[in-house]
Amino acid sequence: MTEMANETVWQARLRTPGRGLLLTLIGLSAMLAGLFFITVVSTIGGFLGVLFFPRATRFLRSRVDRYRRVIGRWTGVEIERPYLPEPEAEPGLPGRFKSFVALISDPATWRDYLWVSVDPFVLAFTAALPIYMILYGIWGFLLAAFAGGLIADHGGNEWYTFVHVDAGYAHSPLRLAGTLVVATAFIAGAFLSGPPLMAVYIRWARHLLGPTERSRLALRVRHLTETRSDAVDASAAELRRIERDLHDGAQARLVAMGMSLGAIEHLLDRDPEKARLLLAQTRESSTKALHELRDLVRGIHPPVLADRGLGDAIKALSLDHPLRPEVTVELAGRPEPPVESAVYFAVSEILTNAAKHADASHVWVDLRHERGMLRVTVTDNGRGGATLDGGTGLRGLERRIGTFDGVLALSSPVGGPTIVTLELPCALSSPKISPS
Repeated sequence: MTEMANETVWQARLRTPGRGLLLTLIGLSAMLAGLFFITVVSTIGGFLGVLFFPRATRFLRSRVDRYRRVIGRWTGVEIERPYLPEPEAEPGLPGRFKSFVALISDPATWRDYLWVSVDPFVLAFTAALPIYMILYGIWGFLLAAFAGGLIADHGGNEWYTFVHVDAGYAHSPLRLAGTLVVATAFIAGAFLSGPPLMAVYIRWARHLLGPTERSRLALRVRHLTETRSDAVDASAAELRRIERDLHDGAQARLVAMGMSLGAIEHLLDRDPEKARLLLAQTRESSTKALHELRDLVRGIHPPVLADRGLGDAIKALSLDHPLRPEVTVELAGRPEPPVESAVYFAVSEILTNAAKHADASHVWVDLRHERGMLRVTVTDNGRGGATLDGGTGLRGLERRIGTFDGVLALSSPVGGPTIVTLELPCALSSPKISPS
């Protein structure tokens, strides 16, 4: 959940000036990064400029990324990083020059510099304006309390909006009252105008800090390339598994059965009793081979998944699980078969991990479809501490569901609970026309 999603209108009005102040402070470091960047740019004609440009660009990007994270946390809408893919790092001067060319030709590099150059002015008249209004209102209260008299005693002369602060200010109830009214109006206006001004600023930020069509297309191409590679690797690994299971299981039994049948042919006349014994063993081997083939088919695409759909398949999966997970399903239809299969095996692996590594006593599975997204949440009350790189196979799951533009999120603090969430964009078909 985002911060702003949980706020009431008045909470947003009270917090917005502070957020404007935070953005102003972040902007100071971004301005320094911009100064460093433009200084390096001015030396590009020489060797040092080419050498330091990639470092200055990455430093500038790290400062601008802070804006993206803060705005994403406040609004719940993540601003994608718009940068074109960089070439693979290469040693030596050729590698640095290639990096320099890639960064200097990326439009997002110059949009970042435009941002840090123009943003202080945009910020001052949008998100940061309420904090300036509050400070000006506080100054008005200070003038009415004592500062106005001090200014007059020292021969000062100034205006607080339309109120003249001079030698007669402290002895004029009308001007003192006018100062208090104006100060109160500024402070009240700051809190009332804060959310609309922040909304304007956020629209500006999304426009300039988000990806252009060119960078969005390049990022999409890179993502599709990576997921295609992952899909090919996963398919190759699955084919190797099937081949290995066939070779070591059913195929070996069928070969043994063929040899046994050959021996039975020679024993039928000479030793019928021994032939009968071999026939019984062959029948037992055929039964085992049939079971292994059924298990192999079930591992490729379980019949319950094809016949009953994802929800019932996961419920059937939970019946054979040692922790007997509680399964909640809210689906108005069925996803496409490839999505069903990917989610089924992902949940199966997550449940296997929970049984093996989590030291849990209970597991919950929640499956639902909302706003065009299929979401599966698997929660256990185990010891926690799981990571994507902890050897649990979660990174492989992340790559596999990435083939369908899916994402995997993990929350596993030490001491638990562990929550694994899968989200995949998909449409549901009507139950009446679901594939069978």
